[in-house]
Amino acid sequence: MRTWGEYKAHVKAVSFEERCNMERIEEATTIVSSIIKRRQELGISQRALAERCGIPQSSVARIETLKTTPKLDTLIKLMQALDLRLQVAAVG
Repeated sequence: MRTWGEYKAHVKAVSFEERCNMERIEEATTIVSSIIKRRQELGISQRALAERCGIPQSSVARIETLKTTPKLDTLIKLMQALDLRLQVAAVG
């Protein structure tokens, strides 16, 4: 395996459980990447974002580095502070 894509495909082929785990990681990464990108576009520091949301800056840092998974209410606070909207869509 030479690429991240090849590794992901390998893991997904191992078992249903591993495929679900990898897809969960991919979805979390997509959401967090969107938050980071938008925060940077707006020129907002982690500290400023945390203040807007009423959470510690260290929490924003842990979320952005995928060291923790935010609760839904925290995710909504972050997204609202960045003028983002979370949408749910059917797969397939």
